[in-house]
Amino acid sequence: MAVRSDLSERLCPVSRAVDVLGDPWVLLILRDVLHGNGRFDHLRDSLGVSEAVLSRRLHSLVEAGLLERVDYHDGARSRRGYAATEAGADLLPILQQLAIWGEKHTALPAGGGHMALIHESCGEETVRGEVCSACGQPLAASDMSWSKPWFGRIDRLVGPGIVRDPRTA
Repeated sequence: MAVRSDLSERLCPVSRAVDVLGDPWVLLILRDVLHGNGRFDHLRDSLGVSEAVLSRRLHSLVEAGLLERVDYHDGARSRRGYAATEAGADLLPILQQLAIWGEKHTALPAGGGHMALIHESCGEETVRGEVCSACGQPLAASDMSWSKPWFGRIDRLVGPGIVRDPRTA
C-alpha cells in the first residue's frame, strides 16, 4: 500500500486542505455528521466502512478539529458520538457544491431521483452551495434540508455540536 504524501507543510492552502480532506471517507463522514448522524454504529452502517477504517478516520477528524466527541442519550443510557465543530460545519458549502456538481455532471443510477438542497428560511431549492440562489442569504447547516427521493424523505441538517436522538433521526 502506497504511503500518502504529507501536504500539511505546503504554503498553498489548497494543498493543506487536501491533506485533511483528500480521503473520500472524510467528506462522507462529515456529510453524515452534519445530518446529525454522528453515532459510530450509524456511520459504520450508513457508509459500509470497516470499523478499523472508520475509527482511524474519526480519530483524524477529531485531531484536525473538524469533529468533536459529544455525549448523547440513547434511552436511559448516555453515549458518546461525534458532532461537527465550527470548522467542520464550515465545510457545508463544499459538501453542498459537491452534491450540486454530482447532480449536474454524473449519471443518476437506477432508482435514484433529483436530490434538492432546500433552504428552510425561504423554503426554496438552492443551486449554490454557500448562498441561497433563491433569496441570497448565506446557508448554514441548521437552516438546510436535503431532499433524498431514493429514501423517500427530507433530511434536516444540524449545526455544530449536535448529535440527533437516534429515535427521531
